[in-house]
Amino acid sequence: MIEQSISKFIETHFLHFNAAALVDAAKGYKNHLLEGKKMLVSLAGAMSTAELGKSFAEMIRNDKVHIISCTGANLEEDIMNLVAHSNYKRVPNYRDLTPKDEWALLENGLNRVTDTCIPEEEAFRRLQQHVFKIWKDAENNNERYFPHEFMYKLLQSGVLEQYYEIDPKNSWMLSAAEKNLPIIVPGWEDSTMGNIFASYCMKGELKASTMKSGIEYMEYLANWYIENAEEKGIGFFQIGGGIAGDFPICVVPMLYQDMEMKNTPFWSYFCQISDSTTSYGSYSGAVPNEKITWGKLDIDTPKFIIESDATIVAPLVFAYVLEW
Repeated sequence: MIEQSISKFIETHFLHFNAAALVDAAKGYKNHLLEGKKMLVSLAGAMSTAELGKSFAEMIRNDKVHIISCTGANLEEDIMNLVAHSNYKRVPNYRDLTPKDEWALLENGLNRVTDTCIPEEEAFRRLQQHVFKIWKDAENNNERYFPHEFMYKLLQSGVLEQYYEIDPKNSWMLSAAEKNLPIIVPGWEDSTMGNIFASYCMKGELKASTMKSGIEYMEYLANWYIENAEEKGIGFFQIGGGIAGDFPICVVPMLYQDMEMKNTPFWSYFCQISDSTTSYGSYSGAVPNEKITWGKLDIDTPKFIIESDATIVAPLVFAYVLEW
């Protein structure tokens, strides 16, 4: 049997349709980096629970990613997988579950994401006591941080090492923390940790002001873009739709139109992996050209859309960029 690298296999067999779009997007990603430009990767959906960290962490370690935008769920679920992996339950027949079956999972402390159940007690509660201390210590010292900065502090403190159940190299959050990579987490409040933080605020045990806000995240991103885009622009690799992509892509028209910084470069590469059907009013299903009208992409910006499952496509693109 002839052994082939993943990259060689992709080039040989991925020749048409969405397969060809994958190759074009991956080559575009590599060329973007070779031109000395930086890349933002946005994570929607449940990519951390899908264990994307096995390839994404390597992308971070090899400087193929320079800033991340992700949902609060992806921020925390990578850490949950790190500390409670053995307690996750796979449900391959999830399409056959009845409402009673779903209720039984809830009563067993299992929250389902498609075919995978996150163990509430082992994952959520194992983190809660430690992250609360970090939140409270910051408040007592009159300090304020972003959600991702608190997670970095949690990982860097070493208190979670006793719980590790996977190889740490497969945690993208650990890799990001080691590099102090900038992360944007729009809408963090709707995550489990966001809900927990809100509950402490309602009970009077924490102040909402201890956590930096979404507006402050936009300012943080805007300043990062100004400092790093130069005249080249930044690339935008979007996995899924929703706020993880919608929030950061707006920083360019905000700088250009609202800040009247007319020299702001457009996003200089764009790729979205999506299985959302293109339709009227569906942002996640909008083709990249529509973003030209919103002042996000230029006429000549390399644009790709891969209509497929991100859990299949993203690791293959990353493998190609990493030359595996």
